[in-house]
Amino acid sequence: MKVIVDDKIPYIREALTALVDEPIFLPATKIDKAVVKDADALIVRTRTLCNEDLLKGSKVQFIATATIGYDHIDTDYCERAGIVWTNAPGCNASSVAQYVHACLLLLLREKEFTLKGKSIGIVGVGNVGRKVAKVAQQLGMRVLLNDPPRQAVEGDEGFASLQQIAEVCDVITFHTPLNRIGKYKTFHLADEAFFRQLKKQPILINTSRGEVVDAQALSDALDNGLIADAILDVWEGEPDIDTTLLYKVFVGTPHIAGYSADGKANATRMSLDALCRHFKLKGNYQINPPMPADTPNAADYLQLYNPMVDSLALKQHPEQFELLRGNYPIRREPDAYGLKWID
Repeated sequence: MKVIVDDKIPYIREALTALVDEPIFLPATKIDKAVVKDADALIVRTRTLCNEDLLKGSKVQFIATATIGYDHIDTDYCERAGIVWTNAPGCNASSVAQYVHACLLLLLREKEFTLKGKSIGIVGVGNVGRKVAKVAQQLGMRVLLNDPPRQAVEGDEGFASLQQIAEVCDVITFHTPLNRIGKYKTFHLADEAFFRQLKKQPILINTSRGEVVDAQALSDALDNGLIADAILDVWEGEPDIDTTLLYKVFVGTPHIAGYSADGKANATRMSLDALCRHFKLKGNYQINPPMPADTPNAADYLQLYNPMVDSLALKQHPEQFELLRGNYPIRREPDAYGLKWID
């Protein structure tokens, strides 16, 4: 069996080698039509566009993406071609919640932005949004939830409209998938019209997909004082991001909110489990992320992880977006140390 693997997927080499003979590890840029022609399976990240151009005429019968998002997979084509695909929902939810938690504490520490009693609007309340809601509640914030797909199934109670969030929230954070069309379209969900609705000059956070927020509209909103500040981990046009916008935001990072070692290990594990199920392999492997060299001070959450370090690195070298993302240092989540924080 021939398996092609993105060589930036962490903790996968030894584990996959225990499952199949001679898997082929390649940079995403090298996973092309010629390479996949006689492959049985692909394990990829968002940088590999799995569409008809790549897959037509190949032997590929299975694709795993070691990511939550799957907008880089043409699911309609895969269905027509009989190609099974899988993603890793929830794999890095705790990692993104850690990022948002740390950014909220940075607002408190560096901007003197009081958290307790403030309203936060969470747009998209899936695996990530639920954990962010719990963090916000622990910090004493009032939480408003916006999730039209869930609301349609569960009823109106407990949910707020996007307009309500625009009118009353001090912080608005996005955790939606990227849907370019359809009833629940999220492409440019935060556009010029959205920013014009804002009443309280909120702080905007986006850790979902870059295209959920209209970059030009956000830049104009910052210039015009419609929002107080912004925290961006995802960008339109990655990796060629708008550097003017980068220098305007409080925290700007290279799409690494979900890049804790724990989240990466979860994604790899979920991809390999799916591979084993599809090909009926015996899943005899282990994935144990290493610990960082230094143990954090249990009294200071930002010593465990401070996103400002990643932000300063990107602002110093925006041209190294992919390099900073691809060579991200080890970051562990609180549970890895047996630590619990409520700040």
